[in-house]
Amino acid sequence: MVKKMASRFRAMSAHSVSAVIWMFARRSLPTTFRFSGWLVLDLSVVLGALYGAAAIGGEGQGATFGSLPPLIVFLLLLSSALIFSVQGLYLSVIRYMGQQAVWDLVKAVSFSTVALGAAIFFAETSMPATAPLVYWLLLFVGIGGLRLISRGWHQANSWADARRVIIYGAGESGRQLLNALNHGTDYRVVAFIDDNPSLHETVINGRPVLSAEEVPSLVAEHAVRQVLLAIPSASQERRRAIINSLVGLPVRVRTIPKISELISGNAIVNQIQDVDLDDLLGREPVPPHPELIDRCITDKVVMVTGAGGSIGSELCRQILASSPRELILLDISEFALYSVDREIKSLCQRQGLRFPVVTLLGSVRDEQRLESIFRTFSVDTVYHAAAYKHVPMVEYNVAEGVANNVHGTWSAAWAAHRAGVDTFVLVSTDKAVRPTNVMGASKRFAELILQGLSQIETKTRFCIVRFGNVLGSSGSVVPLFREQIRGGGPVTVTHPEVSRYFMSIREAAQLVLQAGALGTGGDVFVLDMGEPVRIVELAERMIRLSGYDIERDNMFGEHIDLEYIGLRPGEKLHEELLLGTSVTGTGHPMIMRAEEDAFDFDFIEDAAHRLLRACAEMDLNDVTAILTEHVIGFSGHEPRHDYVWVKQGRVGKRVRRALEAENVTPIRPELVGPRQSIGRPND
Repeated sequence: MVKKMASRFRAMSAHSVSAVIWMFARRSLPTTFRFSGWLVLDLSVVLGALYGAAAIGGEGQGATFGSLPPLIVFLLLLSSALIFSVQGLYLSVIRYMGQQAVWDLVKAVSFSTVALGAAIFFAETSMPATAPLVYWLLLFVGIGGLRLISRGWHQANSWADARRVIIYGAGESGRQLLNALNHGTDYRVVAFIDDNPSLHETVINGRPVLSAEEVPSLVAEHAVRQVLLAIPSASQERRRAIINSLVGLPVRVRTIPKISELISGNAIVNQIQDVDLDDLLGREPVPPHPELIDRCITDKVVMVTGAGGSIGSELCRQILASSPRELILLDISEFALYSVDREIKSLCQRQGLRFPVVTLLGSVRDEQRLESIFRTFSVDTVYHAAAYKHVPMVEYNVAEGVANNVHGTWSAAWAAHRAGVDTFVLVSTDKAVRPTNVMGASKRFAELILQGLSQIETKTRFCIVRFGNVLGSSGSVVPLFREQIRGGGPVTVTHPEVSRYFMSIREAAQLVLQAGALGTGGDVFVLDMGEPVRIVELAERMIRLSGYDIERDNMFGEHIDLEYIGLRPGEKLHEELLLGTSVTGTGHPMIMRAEEDAFDFDFIEDAAHRLLRACAEMDLNDVTAILTEHVIGFSGHEPRHDYVWVKQGRVGKRVRRALEAENVTPIRPELVGPRQSIGRPND
């Protein structure tokens, strides 16, 4: 019967066989031309591999295609088409073909070889014994080769406009990053750079591994525009050294997440991001002491005021790791509170944390509500981060800025005292030291309030944490510079000599949390922040790390201008951290306790009431006079920029002349209505 079937199939023309195969392809596979085309190509390879197997194993007998039994040909083509379809060879996107596609191809070729063996056995042909092995090899090489050629063609076309990059780090993370980039069309990796000499002159997936000395020549030769740092386990010092070596090159430096973020599952290797803000600092971050952080948080009810702000929200993130009994978030901004609430609860869910997170709307100037909250939730620790901190904005809104920073601190601290809160930590600023602006003066006055409260009989330990500028916080220069760089410049700097102390937002939050454990009452804690950083140097560093240059004549002709706009209202060239020179150590090697003079509680309480009454009456002359009287270094300040004060025409003659020189014209006093006044707070 088999012989009859064989003779019948011999009578079938090649055209008939092709028609049957085409009908099967149309019914069994997607009808698009691309998939049908690949099927035809693969079946052509099957025919070629079958002929090659017969010819190579025929020991010189010159086997030809015509001598192959048509039954074997037809059954092999039919079964191969079915096998290739079932194995998903036509579902894989060729340009993204990876290791799994290779295994699918191995299985498909193996099953097709089994089908050939079965056809040979049942048809009783005289094909050589080595035919299946030769067939497997030829089929694998042929089908795989077609896909490699197609993939190479796709990559050549897609990489024509791709950004050429260098991967710094030839370890496991660098290789994973290369594989991820190879599946996309945005980046074309030119080479690896690694510090390990044993890896030099080797090749990883077609890319050479070179030393760091080769980077300038690679950048010039291949027009490299970016360097991707794939060194997640490197120390902060080593990362900064590498970044410093790349600053002078016209390349944008980007990085993958750090090893801690990869291990925790909060990031993956192919998440390319800008250089971490910590890497922009000119010093090593202060290492936290977990036992100090846990002391005021673990199994305690913790409350953060201003929880929706940049510092407040980071405090909340850091607090999670110490497992409080309950976390209370307070903010006057509904949207900010909603945003931080979603983030914190999402983090709790991912980390398997079970304690309650309570979100409360409210103002820190509402003393009765704060005391009610403290008592209702039996709050143990308060981190007071609610304040206006933007220097020019407070200069334009003096009364409201002072009222919020002073009244908010007074109400929150006094409510904590009355409710018996264990620890109250005020987030302060280096601008409180000999301030030249109202914001800094108001923060120093807030510090005086806590120092005064510490002198009365109270269960609450009041302490103050003072630090410099926070990289990446709202209103800081880093987000502004990045926005200006993305827009093509210019990058605006107030003055070529202006300098600031800087710390990362993570470091600032950790310092605040540790200070609560170190305080004994009325303490002012400051951080050994090293040397201040010139803002112009920070701007130049960010410009160069973004792949641009300040000079107009550079390798690629792309530059960003620096523009000096002058100091803004209330700003000074250099900030300080200490009022005096007397400091003592603490349990932390990088945290100091400042020894500073303070006023008696009765004296500062009376001054606070007078100050808040002046704010309510919009008497800015009185506001600045009271601040000048109590804040060391704050003198000669005129409320010449407050919008309401200027509009009401209540600026002094000396200031009026200055305003006229700046083309600001106040309105006539007779157009202003009567002033309003309020009673003494808490009367």
